[in-house]
Amino acid sequence: MSLSGEGTGTGTRAPFDPRRYHESITAERTDIAQRPPVCLYLEVTNRCNLLCTTCPRTYEELEPPADMNWDLFTSIVDQVPTLARAVLHGVGEPMLVPNLPRMVRYLKDRGIYVLFNTNGTVLSERNGRALIDAELDELRVSLDASNRESFKAIRGRDYFGRIIRNVRAFRELQEREGHTRPQVSLWLTGLKETVEELPAFVKVAAGIGVKEVYLQRLVFFTEAAIGKARPDQALFERLTQEEAVYLKQAEELARSLGITFSASGAASEPGLSLKGSGNGSPWSPCRRPWSLMYFTANGRVLPCCIAPFSQHGYDNYTLGHARQQSLREIWNGPAYRDFRTALLSDKPPKSCANCGLRWSL
Repeated sequence: MSLSGEGTGTGTRAPFDPRRYHESITAERTDIAQRPPVCLYLEVTNRCNLLCTTCPRTYEELEPPADMNWDLFTSIVDQVPTLARAVLHGVGEPMLVPNLPRMVRYLKDRGIYVLFNTNGTVLSERNGRALIDAELDELRVSLDASNRESFKAIRGRDYFGRIIRNVRAFRELQEREGHTRPQVSLWLTGLKETVEELPAFVKVAAGIGVKEVYLQRLVFFTEAAIGKARPDQALFERLTQEEAVYLKQAEELARSLGITFSASGAASEPGLSLKGSGNGSPWSPCRRPWSLMYFTANGRVLPCCIAPFSQHGYDNYTLGHARQQSLREIWNGPAYRDFRTALLSDKPPKSCANCGLRWSL
């Protein structure tokens, strides 16, 4: 059953920038979403070839290992005719999925803006060409370090050199053949342990032909902290004067090298990165439960892409299941309505309670 016509939605794609999809939500927010989602997060796999110390997947099995099968993928996409943006990642490495270029092509044929994060380990020429041919819009490379030693400590594998070679070769291919898409960016998770590497990280990007660099905020557990996803590693509202110097140096270096640099967390999605407001409920501006749906590789519906990183386990914030319900039934069903009501209150869902306080989206 299609979500077309849900609430006051018209069933047609809105004329807004898909990188600013939150702006599609203009009406007063209530427990009922007045229009269908305009963005889908589709976890095309929960498998990964790294053991990142900032990722819960390294320390616990959140769901049985799986790739999202083609029938589930198309079933979800086909139920959202208003879809403007699709993000093909979750807690796994998307480029391990053989069907990935086919999925991108399926979305692009429907006029949808498509992107995903990758660790870059399997970005071979063949795989890169397949993404170019599929017309992928953005390729975000999560590197998290400026050197081999730091990479091994953060990502759990000795693949730094391989990734650098892969991304450099891909950018050279794009330049040589005149491909402007996908737009490639380099990402580093903000840790106390690696913040001093920011200027060097910008140099790495310049050396491999990447023109955009982003500092991604760390999401950490406050109870039973794991790996480096700990409060003592976070930079959000904890930046010391010395650390601020590294940030300024990185900004100045990026400017001199013609590189776009942002340390606002989700800067490539303006307006989505929440900041501490001091009003006691900084999570309240969030518009995700009215604008997007997140599906795990097995079809489970979660509130957003940060939820898996903010709370151990999925059961307490599962909002539905695409294998058992239509998206129309889920979107304004009891679980989603209760979640929205809680988010608008002074007692938000547990997965949202620290957003804008201890960390930020």
